[in-house]
Amino acid sequence: MTSSLTSKNHPLLRLLHYAKNYRPQVWTAVIFTILNKILDLAPSYLIGVAVDTVVQKENSIIAKVGITNITGQLAILSLLTLLIWTFESISEFIYDRLWRNLAQTMQHELRIDAYSHLQELELSYFEERSTGTLLSILNDDINQLERFLDSGAASILQFITTILAVGGSFLLIAPNVAPFAIIPTPFIFWGSLVFQKRLAPRYADVRDKAGFINSRLANNLSGIATIKSFTAETYERDRVLSESEAYRRSNRQAIALSAAFYPAIRLVVVIGFIATLFFGGLAVANNQLTVGTYGFMVFIVQRLLWPFASLSNIMDQYQRAMASTRRVMGLLDTPIAIPTGNRSLPKVRGEVHFDNITFAYNGRTNVLKDLSLHLLPGANIGIVGATGSGKSTLVKLLLRFYEIQGGQILVDGIDIRELQLGELRRCIGWVSQDVFLFHGTVGENIAYGSFDATESEIIHAAKLGQAHEFIMQLPLQYDTIVGERGQKLSGGQRQRIAIARAILKDPPILILDEATSAVDNETEAAIQKSLAMITQNRTTIAIAHRLSTIRHSHCIYVMDNGQIVEQGKHEKLLAMDGIYASLWRVQSGIY
Repeated sequence: MTSSLTSKNHPLLRLLHYAKNYRPQVWTAVIFTILNKILDLAPSYLIGVAVDTVVQKENSIIAKVGITNITGQLAILSLLTLLIWTFESISEFIYDRLWRNLAQTMQHELRIDAYSHLQELELSYFEERSTGTLLSILNDDINQLERFLDSGAASILQFITTILAVGGSFLLIAPNVAPFAIIPTPFIFWGSLVFQKRLAPRYADVRDKAGFINSRLANNLSGIATIKSFTAETYERDRVLSESEAYRRSNRQAIALSAAFYPAIRLVVVIGFIATLFFGGLAVANNQLTVGTYGFMVFIVQRLLWPFASLSNIMDQYQRAMASTRRVMGLLDTPIAIPTGNRSLPKVRGEVHFDNITFAYNGRTNVLKDLSLHLLPGANIGIVGATGSGKSTLVKLLLRFYEIQGGQILVDGIDIRELQLGELRRCIGWVSQDVFLFHGTVGENIAYGSFDATESEIIHAAKLGQAHEFIMQLPLQYDTIVGERGQKLSGGQRQRIAIARAILKDPPILILDEATSAVDNETEAAIQKSLAMITQNRTTIAIAHRLSTIRHSHCIYVMDNGQIVEQGKHEKLLAMDGIYASLWRVQSGIY
């Protein structure tokens, strides 16, 4: 446990564990990468053999196998060279293709797994993190891993192979000279470890700064209309400038250390080269080495030491990749706070029971306190109250967007924590005040969640939602692109499409959270007529500030400070002369 590499939390080991399904491909790539480097080094050995062949002739190494003719010996060397270069090219093609395909596959799998896991996390996770930071992980960090697997992994393997092959050859053929060539390597290796240790936190900071600037850009692009309306372009440009400058400074700190490494390594490499040149030459003069072996050593010593110079680039890639791996694996390791149950709902009647529920957002004061509410199948209720009274929280808890801290919520007598999340949410249609439309056509947005719906079913839902008339006036009608978040449509148009989307889903339980807040009075009246038909034989919960929306509900519940303080039909609540009556007088202009 003393070494970070032996820790099970080390990002490299996490990455290798994640790639366990691709081990055959990884090992094949590793073998051909090593083989390619050995074949790449082989011509250097053949140069030494060729020099000895020309100098020693019938006493050369090749002559010992029976070929004494110099022409034959050189022909053998030429043929070996041709074969080695051919197999080197083939092995390079194989390992390069394997690593690249593995990089693309891992990139694909990691992105899908990370995104799938992200979708399983609770809403509070997203409320505590910026969209830009999450996008940075899903895009930049995973792309960084792809670049490392594409070329960095092979570079590391070939570096190690070069050191072992060349260093081992030196010890075998010239043990007296080898130490002078190898002396610099421990210093270079030690320096590399120190370099790695100091560079790691700098690149972790670079990744963090990249997330910050992505968050700023994503947030500003989403709020571009607000920026323009407040003429805040210069202010926002300065904020982006500040984030970008912080990112640049962070990169500069990493680059300053990385750039200093290469010149330092060069000085040490020169020392090893000079030592080999000098002491190797003395060995030849004393007949301890052949001319060919000396020529080989002077040539190959650079192949031994210069890879250490490229170690800075290798470590640079490695540290960037490990910083990205930590962030990606950190996302994948995030526990799911709202796990799915295992029970299904084959036929939903629509009975909903909130039984003494208590809830607070992340340690804040309770939003709901021992609240109880029992809805029979087919009930049509309204919920009203001041902002912050807990109305929308109530329905979000029913959808299990958040988890209650006390009590239980039952659907058809089953605790929703026991139900499969997909089963629970499929039986609930939700129209929120903040309507979200996806970039796509009007028809695609209405059919979202009901992907097998026919064109006639989409049109029928649009008519019930009072959306068909304005859709037919659009340039391409149901094939009109709505833009990102539906920005090409008005608020009222977006809301009517959302209502049509919920109608097409045909859920046993329907939630209307300020569903008509963005429409005019005429459209609201038309939607009310449609809702009278839509809400038949299904449990409906309508949350509204505009009391005209819910005045005909079977029962109206008034919430205040996380509790139900009044309940009854419209007329009964007016007669009580309480909170509801006060709200009604304000909205109807009666003071």
